[in-house]
Amino acid sequence: MSKNLKTAFVIFLVLALVSCAEQGGLKAGTATGKSMLRLLPADSRVVLMVDIHRALATDAAQSALKDPQAKQKYDEFVKKAGLDPMKDVYFLAVAVAGMPGSRDMREALVINLRYNKDAFLAKLKETVKDLKEETYNGVTIYKGPGHMAAADQAPSGAFLDDSNIVLGQEKLVRAVIDVYQKKADSVAKNPEMKKYFKAVNADAIFWGAAAVPQDLIKAQADKNPMLKDLVGLKGLTMSFDYANKMLIAEVQALGGTKEQNKSIAEKLSAIKGMGAMMGGQQPVIGELLNKVEISSSSDNVKVYAGIPYELLEKAQKIAQEKMGQMMPGGPQPGKDEKKDEKKEEKKEEVNK
Repeated sequence: MSKNLKTAFVIFLVLALVSCAEQGGLKAGTATGKSMLRLLPADSRVVLMVDIHRALATDAAQSALKDPQAKQKYDEFVKKAGLDPMKDVYFLAVAVAGMPGSRDMREALVINLRYNKDAFLAKLKETVKDLKEETYNGVTIYKGPGHMAAADQAPSGAFLDDSNIVLGQEKLVRAVIDVYQKKADSVAKNPEMKKYFKAVNADAIFWGAAAVPQDLIKAQADKNPMLKDLVGLKGLTMSFDYANKMLIAEVQALGGTKEQNKSIAEKLSAIKGMGAMMGGQQPVIGELLNKVEISSSSDNVKVYAGIPYELLEKAQKIAQEKMGQMMPGGPQPGKDEKKDEKKEEKKEEVNK
């Protein structure tokens, strides 16, 4: 074999291996949000993906864990589960199949992580006393106390390999096993969902895509003419990312005509304006809403926001103060001020 032919062969082999990688593996540490799609059933109508590693590294998460109570709960979870999410858990992939709200709706959660199966199973059996086992295509499915429910609705779980665990209703758990064993197609090959996966920012910390049931939309529009512009809506995508101390959020409604999308964008802008007026006493609400951009095109309506972390902290602090005032025994500005005034008057009388 000539030198040039050998070089060409090596290049061809490298390209073939790269193409087979399919944008990341399924091993903990090498998996990506896109590669995790290869574990979800083709008939999934809603898909949600969370990059746990990156989420727990954000300023908000790190700040929350500085709170003694939050840190204590986190440490208790690590001790109880035998897992440290910051070190061991990488992705959470949620799949929902069937019509939303119907008896046919099923959910499953695939967790991508590093774990010791024997230790994890021992913890599980210690926690769930009435754990049942059955074998499906060579994989053991574990059923919780709800095993008396309909066979395909029982809460179940299975170890797919040393990096992936599936939890959910038994019917969908079985479907995930079929996909994992390549006996059924994944949602990554679903033509309809593929369009939404291309439209969403699949590199974000949290992202999701959903196919909108046309019958459900039409039925709601028939009941309420105000929703007529939603007829034609085919899909929804959302993503939330964090970079350079900035929360970047994007929600898209896909489908509809140019006129329908323009009308929806105008209504959303009106709601945004009303929100700013109603929040006049709290300038932070106006600051948040000013970061929201609403636009439309011939095939989508987009809501985008880039919010600095400092503004989020400011809003969170005000929300916590409001919640404290609403809770029994919490600070009540008006009442507390009157109480303080009465205390001062009593002190003056005693001094006299």
